[in-house]
Amino acid sequence: MWIKVGNRSLELGGPHLTELRDSNDIMHDYEALRSRIAEDGYLLLRNFHDREEVLKARRSVLEKMNKMGKLDRDTLLEEGVMANGSKTLFMGGTNEDLPELLSVLNGDHLKRFFDELLGEPSLTYHYKWLRAVGKGDFTGAHYDIVYMGRGTHNLYTVWTPLGDIDYAMGGLAICLDSHRFEELKQSYGSKDWDRDGIGHYTDDPLVITNKFGGKWATTEFRAGDILIFGMFLMHCSLENTTNQYRLSVDTRYQSSLEQVDERWSGKKVRGHFKESDPVQ
Repeated sequence: MWIKVGNRSLELGGPHLTELRDSNDIMHDYEALRSRIAEDGYLLLRNFHDREEVLKARRSVLEKMNKMGKLDRDTLLEEGVMANGSKTLFMGGTNEDLPELLSVLNGDHLKRFFDELLGEPSLTYHYKWLRAVGKGDFTGAHYDIVYMGRGTHNLYTVWTPLGDIDYAMGGLAICLDSHRFEELKQSYGSKDWDRDGIGHYTDDPLVITNKFGGKWATTEFRAGDILIFGMFLMHCSLENTTNQYRLSVDTRYQSSLEQVDERWSGKKVRGHFKESDPVQ
């Protein structure tokens, strides 16, 4: 099977692309989970969230998009089919108008998990990175540290698919071992989007593996799954080759005892800004 990873078609099971492995076998062994994320750079946990709660959150997002005229009115809402002329939609923010979504993302289940994984009380950023990715689009390869590196670097991304996402719809892909690419971490990984104007590293996944090594990995996802990784794991998304929106959301978790990147948390979330912008 050939899959569009970034702007490349790669063969699953070939020399450049393999399957992600899940960690459900050690789901409740936090010492083992800490060892695995240190070794692999990620944790894929199947059925972590209640599937029906995630689908309820998905529906609330689709209802919002429908009111915006982004969905095809002649198809079922749940299918998330793009209206003619619609494009990828980024709905980042605190998403307080989507309580069903926040009940999943800020729920006790996930907080308790991070309390145990970190061994300290955890917190999540108020800002949520909610995306509806349209046909022909993908996210280029990057480290998250470039976008949120002004607090602790012991910060974790939780990528949550809002619905079932097959290869054609375009889920997440990670570059195995990229959390050990010291040259890349010291160069690109030291950049700051707001300060340096540098975001994604490349749209071509082989640029990274040809220079630094590693291999790309992906899988198909179902509502309820989550993928967890740190700030220095190179990742991108597959291209969405369907006419349905791919809904997903990134959230961030860290120890409450460590420094927070204040752009993304607090009563009034500022988000990205150019260094020359005045403080509001």
